Amino acid sequence: MTQNPETPPLNQDPRSTTQGTDPGVLDRGTYTALRTPRSAARLELDGVWHQISPRYVVSQIVQNLIVIALVVIAALVLTFVLEQQWALIPAGVVVLLTLATLVVLPRQARAIGYMLRDDDIVFRKGILWQRIIAVPYGRMQLVDITQGPLDRAFSVSQLKLVTAAATTGVQIPGLTPDAAEALRDTLIEVAETRRTGL
Repeated sequence: MTQNPETPPLNQDPRSTTQGTDPGVLDRGTYTALRTPRSAARLELDGVWHQISPRYVVSQIVQNLIVIALVVIAALVLTFVLEQQWALIPAGVVVLLTLATLVVLPRQARAIGYMLRDDDIVFRKGILWQRIIAVPYGRMQLVDITQGPLDRAFSVSQLKLVTAAATTGVQIPGLTPDAAEALRDTLIEVAETRRTGL
């Protein structure tokens, strides 16, 4: 499918370019359609949402399968080696809950998005329980990028925004490394500008 050169790329936010972030970096290798509730009463905002990488889902599936394997091994050791038959019940509950989480994980990942606006960054997640958090640039105290071992293996990062109020902190999972670094640099630059009143 070819794209009209006069048409801006999907999810391009004109404000991103004015804030120093190339929208192509934020949207490269991410989902292309944000999943939102179908209800007319859903929460809506004007602007362009950027999404996370599909590799986040793969990373989370692998991590959860490792947890399931460890739980099953521990339950089998307790049951057959130490003859503790009760261990099968909590192990079964943990395995079933983890598998249920894995079933809804792809839908949850498609509902995660963030938007750069003039005065704040907005983060949203959830379909049934939709949550939208707006963090003013001037309130940011720390922008942190973290990667676990499996995150590095699948080239995804988590960006954490810390503010003075702990309840307004935001964690954006599943960013590509390039997007995480570009977003961090932009947020730091804009936050400094807002704090100095320029």
